[in-house]
Amino acid sequence: MDGMFRRGNWQAGVWQDGVWQAPFSKAEMEAARRALRDEEGVLADVVERMRKLARALPFSEDVLAAYHCVRDPATALRVRLTLLAALAYFVMPVDALPDIIPILGFTDDAAVLAAAIAAVRGAILPEHREKARAMLDDAE
Repeated sequence: MDGMFRRGNWQAGVWQDGVWQAPFSKAEMEAARRALRDEEGVLADVVERMRKLARALPFSEDVLAAYHCVRDPATALRVRLTLLAALAYFVMPVDALPDIIPILGFTDDAAVLAAAIAAVRGAILPEHREKARAMLDDAE
């Protein structure tokens, strides 16, 4: 149980491969804070980034479906915040693997987005995916 306590304070996390892991990285926490401070700015950055990368990323439809789910007023607050934090991580200039690294640069972004989508399974509706595909079609 060493590592579970730090200076007498319980630290949230999970045991993974015999090592205590914090649930979120520093970059993920900063993305969540930014998302809470500037939702519209994050969403605008997502659209701008997707204009540049739309066809280059294999998970473009997922990014845009998450975007449309966040924009949907019928989406639950918990779902919106989960997806918004993942989208903020996607547009952050500093993250675990810099996006300028060929091939590997977007793997952390894809992993964070996939985890967020899995956490809110069912909240991204077919109409969100249809809107995402329409945006991708317009980007061609």
